Amino acid sequence: MQEDNNEEFHEEELKDNFGSQETITKVTGMYKDWFLDYASYVILERAVPGINDGFKPVQRRILHSMKDLDDGRYNKVANIVGHTMQYHPHGDASIADAMVQIGQKELLIDMQGNWGNTLTGDRAAASRYIEARLSKFALEVVFNPKTTEWQSSYDGRRKEPIDLPVKFPMLLAQGAEGIAVGLSTKILPHNFNELIDASIKHLKGKSFRLVPDFLTGGIADVSNYNDGKRGGKIRVRAKISQQDKKTLVITDIPFGTTTSSLIDSILKANDKGKIKIKKIEDNTAANVEILVHLPSGISPDKTIDALYAFTSCENSISPLGCVIDGNKPVFIGVSEILRTSTDHTLNLLKLELEIQLNELEEQWHFASLERIFIENRIYRDIEEEETWEGVIKAIDEGLKPHIKHLKRVVTTEDIVRLTEIRIKKISKFDIDKAKQFIESLEDKIAIVKNHLENLVDYAVDYFKNLKEKYGKDKSRRTELRMFDDIVATKVVMRNSKLYVNKEEGFVGTSLKKDEYVADCADIDDVIVFRKDGVMLVTKVDSKTFVGKNIIHIAIFKKSDKRTVYNMIYRDGRAGPSYMKRFNVTSITRDKEYDLTNGSKASFVQYFTANPNGEAEVVTISLRSVGSVKKLKWDIDFSDLLIKGRGVKGNIVTKYPIRKIELKSEGVSTLNPRKIWFDETVQKLNVDNRGELLGEFKGEDRLLIINQKGEAKTVKPELTTHFESDMIILEKWIPNKPISALYFDGEKERYYIKRFMIDNPNKEEIFISEHPKSQLEIVSTDYRPVIEVVYSKRSLDNFEINLEEFISVKGIKAQGNQLTTDKIRTVNHLESLPYEVPVTEEIEVNDEEILDGNEGKSKDEDPDQTALFE
Repeated sequence: MQEDNNEEFHEEELKDNFGSQETITKVTGMYKDWFLDYASYVILERAVPGINDGFKPVQRRILHSMKDLDDGRYNKVANIVGHTMQYHPHGDASIADAMVQIGQKELLIDMQGNWGNTLTGDRAAASRYIEARLSKFALEVVFNPKTTEWQSSYDGRRKEPIDLPVKFPMLLAQGAEGIAVGLSTKILPHNFNELIDASIKHLKGKSFRLVPDFLTGGIADVSNYNDGKRGGKIRVRAKISQQDKKTLVITDIPFGTTTSSLIDSILKANDKGKIKIKKIEDNTAANVEILVHLPSGISPDKTIDALYAFTSCENSISPLGCVIDGNKPVFIGVSEILRTSTDHTLNLLKLELEIQLNELEEQWHFASLERIFIENRIYRDIEEEETWEGVIKAIDEGLKPHIKHLKRVVTTEDIVRLTEIRIKKISKFDIDKAKQFIESLEDKIAIVKNHLENLVDYAVDYFKNLKEKYGKDKSRRTELRMFDDIVATKVVMRNSKLYVNKEEGFVGTSLKKDEYVADCADIDDVIVFRKDGVMLVTKVDSKTFVGKNIIHIAIFKKSDKRTVYNMIYRDGRAGPSYMKRFNVTSITRDKEYDLTNGSKASFVQYFTANPNGEAEVVTISLRSVGSVKKLKWDIDFSDLLIKGRGVKGNIVTKYPIRKIELKSEGVSTLNPRKIWFDETVQKLNVDNRGELLGEFKGEDRLLIINQKGEAKTVKPELTTHFESDMIILEKWIPNKPISALYFDGEKERYYIKRFMIDNPNKEEIFISEHPKSQLEIVSTDYRPVIEVVYSKRSLDNFEINLEEFISVKGIKAQGNQLTTDKIRTVNHLESLPYEVPVTEEIEVNDEEILDGNEGKSKDEDPDQTALFE
């Protein structure tokens, strides 16, 4: 009672302090019990699967009903649903939906009719129109009434299984998803054969690793899967390839999407301006085929990345392994689920063998009794008996001299069974056949005992048999690959235009009467430099005030170390002029940064933005003041180091500057950029992943040759996509010849040619375009060598130096015929040595240039001495 008074006082105090807008009421009494009962029911009986058989209750009851009705023929789904309602106390619609979901996983139900399409999202036909029966796999691994534990159904009229005796990791094969009260579960499906292999490894005491596999195929990055536990994440992508320069084709979709939802997300991204497409065709039938047509002038490579960045072509899935174990929910990983399932299968196999052994021993026992009873004519001992007790006693006495070899005592039930033997069987009894039957039972008993003694080996053979019988058409559908992170600002379609009013200080996409800056997207940031030496970065909007007297504006690239800003500013109203070189790699959005020394009335006298670290030469002209004799001289920005944006800079002069003029354009002061090719993700990078392709300057290009005999050069952009039939990818050296051996399908002869790329901006095919033409060998070595092996054994193999065989000609030249004799094969041998002419290059160290002395003043940095006084 005292507690109630305290609670009332506390509530009144809360009302006084915070008002009476909100009150806290404790749920007590039957409300508390009802909610707990409801939550427990939903968790245990509706949403979460059991760990032993991997089924939710509705799934378990559907399969049990199908087994009840099973006669080898198809049953109407409506009939199965009605039968299931005897066990499942819910509506027919929920049962029918659950049954369709089981069927669409293509494992336990043999379907007939329109069961819907998981690729397109089309629903199944009504349950009265479709039919089903249990699959052979389900009949083999799911049911065994002898090992099943039973309980009463909800109305007490029937018996239903507590758990089905499933001898397979069914939960991991099918996956499961459910939302209960206070918790949820999301177990992803895994590959049938990989689960069997993992079970075998567990039985043998070896380690294993499981990753998801989806019926929809696609590509998955499972590096953060975390064994399917809470906190893990996988990324799934559609398979997108380039059919031609204006068409992309999607052949697999990510798990959890349909072709309809995928197309909707692409159309929405197009409407928002994130991507630009012409039209979409959905040709999906048994397999996915979505054609994305692009307008002219749109990069297919960039569009592929944009589809991953802005549409459902890439999704993240967070698994959550929650199962019912011991009548309560537990959170475990997929490895633990598989180990538990495999151990449960082992126990079920042991129980089946023990039941089988007991049945065989009972058969052997009665067959032996029957043989003794008939062979020794004990049935004649009962002819004089008048009572049933006398008959039983006479048979028991007649058996005693002959039953020493039996394995258990003879019971009254055994004797009663002997009395039920028909006279016809006694008259036709064959002692030899009886002996053979008993011996065959002894052989079976020996086999079962051997299985029990070597239970693990028996279980391994069981799993291998399942894989051989049912795993032939269950290869992995989802390709595993490491994904690179796509930077949205690099792939977004810039379909808006950015304008600026430099005097008034406004920037935005709606200022169409003002100065055009660049194409932009709504996710871009804009970097702005003002005359007063202030810099800020803000998000693109229709109209934003950034400050008057803008001297430079551009789209901001985060972490951009190659764009260098050259600047000369005057410190204060009458102070000296300083010069500095800096880059901007990271900022706080909408924060103003002062790039000068901070004195009042400072202003910028000269400013350039250089995308590749260029350093120009400028001419300084002073005002004629006092005794100053030198009024004009040149300054080279390359004499300055690139430092942080906060440095004070080096003194140019302490006298007033009249004007600054550009004398000569700058050249890059940065090193050529090293580029690698990561074969795992099929992308270029600058992060030291994969194979180093070389160091690239602004004018350098990549050479790409594919199996179709097509050659092209491209700029080494990090967003470039590469096809799987690519056979050569390297830095293009314009004067380096390409050697090729190909089979001409029209003339049915082998030809050799050597050529160079004449037009680097054009993709050209260098073999004949006949359908049977095929590229055999291509080499970019200076002096390649091949070996020809003839079909005729009388002809010796011979080597050919391609440099001597044919001179360099045009890319369209047919080349020289290799031989008129039939060739079995051609081998590419080690090339002859060749010394590449050495050209001297000045090496510039990026680390020396980018020393990052950010925020240092002149007094703190001894290198910042005056260049000119």
